[in-house]
Amino acid sequence: MARDQLKLMEAVIILAEELNFSRAARRLHISQPALTKQVAELEDRLGVQLFNRDKQIVTVTDAGRAYVEEARLCVFHGKRATQAVHTAARGIESVLSIGRSPYIDPFLISTLLTIRLPLFPDLKLDLPSRFSLDLVHDVLAGTLDLAIVTDPPESPVLSTVLISESPIFITMSAEDDLAHRQQLALDDLSEREWVLFERHVHPPLYELILDLAKNRSIHPMKIHHFVAAEEALPFIAQSGAIAFLDKSGALRLTKSAPSRSPQGIAIRPLNEDALVLKTYIASRADNGSKLASELLRAFMRKLGQFTETKQLVLPINA
Repeated sequence: MARDQLKLMEAVIILAEELNFSRAARRLHISQPALTKQVAELEDRLGVQLFNRDKQIVTVTDAGRAYVEEARLCVFHGKRATQAVHTAARGIESVLSIGRSPYIDPFLISTLLTIRLPLFPDLKLDLPSRFSLDLVHDVLAGTLDLAIVTDPPESPVLSTVLISESPIFITMSAEDDLAHRQQLALDDLSEREWVLFERHVHPPLYELILDLAKNRSIHPMKIHHFVAAEEALPFIAQSGAIAFLDKSGALRLTKSAPSRSPQGIAIRPLNEDALVLKTYIASRADNGSKLASELLRAFMRKLGQFTETKQLVLPINA
């Protein structure tokens, strides 16, 4: 298949996911006019309209949905073929690329790194770190074999297995009145300064927190933002803010706090059923890799969660 054809396919796939030319162009690292030209060129070659455009609104036509479904497979297998060639050239028998979010429990990664597969003694793991939604996109595009992600979006092309659950942790000064409680509810955090992760880190979770607060008339005085957990510490120390962190971020903050926060910090779980962080291992639904299947089985056994019931819904063929 011609290289330019694959490039046009990728452009259409990304636009179908984003339904916005600006966001799709940023993901493709091209200009919006260039993306518009690529989509128009492919539609001209096919003789059908793949998208409806109405000012700022973009929707996928029935023909577009059918094309994208097949295009995903072409791009996926094309990239897998390229990876296989490079792997063979390096003389490495078995390589798996497993994406991971920087916000997942570090125990999961350390457990993954202890796995040894008798059938694949030369197994090598590539573990790139990206935000959860970027990892999902890369799995769907075929550039990752598996990904460990937090609360991935539902997709008929994506299969997931739940591997852990954890609350959000509220981090504050050890002198804060809230530090005397064993756990907290969202209602306890009204009229306080909040420190939240940037929206692009995990848009669905970010919006869920704010929607829950709005629906329950919970009003933060001010919202600060961070990308790395350590960035929350100055707000806690200087303005008495409270930070929303995952387990990994909370652990990192406790390690950095003694030298930077004289009064120390306290961490309490947020007791909200709607805000439980669920971590999954994800793959494409059509991933038939024996190596990936063996690794997933061994990983689940290590976590003590491998059962016959879960085996029936594993996303990878045995």
